[in-house]
Amino acid sequence: MTLFHFFNCAILTFGPHAVYYSATPLSEYDTLGTSVKAALVYLGTALVKLVCLATFLKVSENDSFDPYQELLHALIGFIDVAGLYFALTQLTHRNISQNHKFQAVGLGWAFADSVLHRLAPLWVGSRGLEFTWDYILQGLEANANLVFSISLAALGSLMWLRKNKPKTLIPIIYACAGIVATMPSITSYLRRELGWHFPKVVGFELFTSLMMAFISLQLFSACQRPSS
Repeated sequence: MTLFHFFNCAILTFGPHAVYYSATPLSEYDTLGTSVKAALVYLGTALVKLVCLATFLKVSENDSFDPYQELLHALIGFIDVAGLYFALTQLTHRNISQNHKFQAVGLGWAFADSVLHRLAPLWVGSRGLEFTWDYILQGLEANANLVFSISLAALGSLMWLRKNKPKTLIPIIYACAGIVATMPSITSYLRRELGWHFPKVVGFELFTSLMMAFISLQLFSACQRPSS
């Protein structure tokens, strides 16, 4: 039963990444190399973030919300944006379109995040004798993170690669990117300051990720229309 629970949680956590790759044109255009490169960039970015967090953030004695620490944490979180910029603009990609590029980068980014932050806890915890919903919720959270990563990659693609985008949409693109980039601090505020429990936070992440995906899709479609 414990091993069965582990496999269920692992499929829920990592399965959507494989489904997304195989069910979209990414597999037809052989963009796996781009996703692997993006995953490696994520690992490097995570290492830089870890060093910054260990250097500038103090260990809190309780789980209360500290605005100064969370602001610093959010600023350090923008290292992810710099990493995505590097992955989208500086890495050499095969001859794929901008549409497929940001999807492949976002997919690799999200998969590396799930492996780094969820594989070990999943392996250790979900094989316990007592059933818990926590690891199922972590799998759902990984799905929300997949949507967030692809949305942020799409917005980054519009910011840095699309030159002829409508000027009226530029503030909206940057505002949406800022919201997605600071989502960890937002959820931390909901959990620590407002006292939201983990299931409620995960539900908020799932809802917000779908909203941001819809907005990103509309912005991407609007920027692809020929200007009159």
